[in-house]
Amino acid sequence: MSDNNKKGIWKVISASSMGTMIEWYDFYIFGSLAVVLSTKFFPSDNPTAAFLSTLATFAAGFVVRPFGALFFGRLGDLIGRKYTFMVTLLLMGGATFVIGCVPSYETIGYAAPVLVLVLRLLQGLALGGEYGGAATYVAEHAPKGEKGYWTAWIQTTATVGLFVSLLVILATKSLLSKEQFDDWGWRVPFWVSILMVFVSVQIRKNMHESPEFAKAKAEGKTATNPLKESFGNKYNLKFVLLALFGATMGQGVVWYTGQFYAMNFLKTVQMVDASQVETLLGIALVLGTPFFIVFGWLSDKIGRKNIMMVGMLVAILLYRPIYKMMYKTTDVTLKTEIVEKTKMVPSMKEIDATKIDSIYTTNKEYSDGTLLEEVKTVHLENGKVILDEKGKEKIETKITKKINSSDMALLIFLVFVQVIFVTMVYGPIAAFLVEMFPVKIRYTSMSLPYHVGNGIFGGLLPAISTYFVTTAKDAGDPEFYLEGLWYPIIIAGISFIIGMIYIDRKINTLHE
Repeated sequence: MSDNNKKGIWKVISASSMGTMIEWYDFYIFGSLAVVLSTKFFPSDNPTAAFLSTLATFAAGFVVRPFGALFFGRLGDLIGRKYTFMVTLLLMGGATFVIGCVPSYETIGYAAPVLVLVLRLLQGLALGGEYGGAATYVAEHAPKGEKGYWTAWIQTTATVGLFVSLLVILATKSLLSKEQFDDWGWRVPFWVSILMVFVSVQIRKNMHESPEFAKAKAEGKTATNPLKESFGNKYNLKFVLLALFGATMGQGVVWYTGQFYAMNFLKTVQMVDASQVETLLGIALVLGTPFFIVFGWLSDKIGRKNIMMVGMLVAILLYRPIYKMMYKTTDVTLKTEIVEKTKMVPSMKEIDATKIDSIYTTNKEYSDGTLLEEVKTVHLENGKVILDEKGKEKIETKITKKINSSDMALLIFLVFVQVIFVTMVYGPIAAFLVEMFPVKIRYTSMSLPYHVGNGIFGGLLPAISTYFVTTAKDAGDPEFYLEGLWYPIIIAGISFIIGMIYIDRKINTLHE
């Protein structure tokens, strides 16, 4: 490739990546703050139900992504790649900013979760149109035989978006007190997105249409009905289904297990301090992100299928051992408590004239440096303990662990390994999908299987897996924390079998 061509494609990569990263940042900020948001937009009388409701709202954004893929994919194949994903960027940024402005449940009641749900749906529609446009745009600028390498830069943007969301949250927390962040500071990361969107729009508006699409349009070879030509044509539909069930379905669950499920597991099952979780996840992401490029480049040499299938297989085999090790790393029943340093401080919080919360805060220290804070809240009304809907005493217990540096290092490594699985299945996927479909229906055809695989199979993972863990814990299963892994293991296993049998290496060069 000449220096001028390289300079040109780097401009394309920069403009596409910047916008896509911001869209992922906007989308992920909700998931990164799920624990906090559950206390703001949902009733606080049942924390577990509130958290599950927040995850369900988070998942709703994923469920509508395929509809965004159809709507914006059609536009992209009719009017062009550039203008379509400019619209998705503005829609995503606007919805994210408004989420940061929605009043809490205490202020406007059930209108709060309803508004947030609507905005999440708008975010999902926007993201459904963004990724396919950016990946297609970059691939159509890339030289023959190098699509894996160049599109892999787009693949990094989802992880970078998550990393930036964690960075902004940590920065906000460091500048504000714990009370300020809990009161209003959690809104700041949502507001910040509007500034990033403005910068990206300035960059994107100077971009040109992709050469392949411009050529097809000049020759009158664009689709007149992209949806019909994509899904009404049996030959093309076969490739759409193969892309979904043989690749993106498995890739989607591996992606969300390695990043979002790992984060939620550390926060809600292992009870590790949120700032420590965000820090260790951020470090693991920084270490793992370059491997998107490595595996994208390698897929140009040895094929997309080989790398993606190996990534799924090692994930299937190693998830349970990895999460078992993660859980045991912070399990205080395996640590030695320094009993003489244990302190319990009682306090009272008056809710109104008849209701009082009796709070007992216990701090424990362990010989390896682990610190544990247990806050037990007993809800009283007229001097008697309030009963829940099951007739049991309404007592809430919140545990937070601050882990030592060696445990931190081990958890960083274990999350990093999961990120490597992600890079193997996700690094080559954009080039794989682009090469399966012809230019005139590429945006529409590749967007749907990608967003069904990631949006539905992947996006539902946190809610489904958390439900499995909660159910197993209530049933007294000693290894309840592993039950949530059956969902990604089974889905990735099905995708692996289909991919190994039906994906042909020739697909790599089908529409180059």
